Amino acid sequence: MEILAVGPNSPAAFEQYWRNENIPFVGLPDPDHTIARMYRQQVNLFKMGRMPLSCIVDKKGYIRFAHYGVSMQDIPSNEELLHVIDELNASSR
Repeated sequence: MEILAVGPNSPAAFEQYWRNENIPFVGLPDPDHTIARMYRQQVNLFKMGRMPLSCIVDKKGYIRFAHYGVSMQDIPSNEELLHVIDELNASSR
């Protein structure tokens, strides 16, 4: 499993934030919203821009789980995401 966070910032701003916060996983800048459009991430300017989107994508590139948040607080817990990953791993054996 690999965690990838995608954000709307420029590459320089994204790199600076990642370095300052010492984030232990991969960050991918998406200032042109290419990835956001590809995954149909919702944007609500009244709620601070991009709404949270949590996806689990398999090695072949298929979305196996997607949670489209309706607010900035609407994010699945780590336990929920890990449970989905465990279930997917168990069903692939």
